[in-house]
Amino acid sequence: MIVLDTAPWIWWVANPSRLTRSARLRIEKEESRNGLVLSAISAWEVALKNSLGKLELDRDARSWIARAATYPGLRVESLRQEDAIESAHLPGDIHRDPADRFIIALARRLRAPVVTSDHRILAYQHVETIW
Repeated sequence: MIVLDTAPWIWWVANPSRLTRSARLRIEKEESRNGLVLSAISAWEVALKNSLGKLELDRDARSWIARAATYPGLRVESLRQEDAIESAHLPGDIHRDPADRFIIALARRLRAPVVTSDHRILAYQHVETIW
């Protein structure tokens, strides 16, 4: 099982060539095992960035998210109270982005690595990462 950060999810759906070879191979492997997990916060990030003009999609955000959330092997995990609390009490030094904090908290709860290109998450020692 792996957790997808928002950007790798977008790339997996829209342009897999933007992923590293190792990220692509790991996603393909976990996809066939129904082991891809996405935090619902990623849907919020996509919708927000699209509404602010920071992310262009090939259709409206609601339709894009609905379609992208049904990819094979992907399970969208709802926001949970325990992840919200954990996101505010993560160990060590991690930046303040609330979406990233939720994603890290989810990965820690599931004991799963995060596929991410975010250099701050990649440098965070309290969660396993794939890139």
